[in-house]
Amino acid sequence: MRLALVSDVHGRIEGLREAGRAADLFICLGDLLLFMDYDDPALGIFADLHGEQKAREFIALRTANRWDEARELSNRLWTELGGDTRSTITAAVRLQYAQVFEAMPGGLLTYGNVDVPSLWPDYLRDDHTVVDGSVVEVDGLRIGLVGGGLPSPMRTPYEIPEDEFDAKLRAIGAVDVLCSHIPPALPETTYDVKARRFERGSKGLLDAIRQWQPRYVLHGHVHSPLTPRQRIGRTEIINVGHFRSRRAPYVIDISPR
Repeated sequence: MRLALVSDVHGRIEGLREAGRAADLFICLGDLLLFMDYDDPALGIFADLHGEQKAREFIALRTANRWDEARELSNRLWTELGGDTRSTITAAVRLQYAQVFEAMPGGLLTYGNVDVPSLWPDYLRDDHTVVDGSVVEVDGLRIGLVGGGLPSPMRTPYEIPEDEFDAKLRAIGAVDVLCSHIPPALPETTYDVKARRFERGSKGLLDAIRQWQPRYVLHGHVHSPLTPRQRIGRTEIINVGHFRSRRAPYVIDISPR
């Protein structure tokens, strides 16, 4: 079976419609929204509302791990903007979702940490199937998907408690392919060489790999990983790549057992 996977779409429409072509199954591992573009601070919801210069200041503070100062700047900017902050953000999110879901190929989808699950039902098509903490069997291949991220200083929209994330992993159990937005908690898979920091990985996912030894663990989240591939026992761990920059899916052929 040929799988085509994308993760960290972050508003990128170019190439998305074609991402599922010539594949038996398309899978999206989340992060559809672009709140802020570290490569081009002029892009994203933050810059649209507050301007490129303020986005650059905010990015500089985050990059320096000055999280409290970054939050103070953000709070001040929202106060200066005035109006209903939640409604303003929701409107911007809805605009991006409308564009991204229209271009999204049919297949399996799960949430990223930079997603708003409550809004997805308004944009899903009949050929989209959301899977989060459960298993789908396709031509004898058992595929489990778990979405969301864990609490971090970034305070992104869909960060869930670690015990909730682990409960979803337990509900999935043993599968052939385990898909997650975030990586297992390994230094090689969680360190981003461009951002020069460790992202939050899942210890529960690492434990699941050691216990159940799925053939593949496929994830995203870390845009520029130190190691895009890693092996634990018989499990191949693969970062499927940052779709926003790649503009192409990660394609893998998985033979039946």
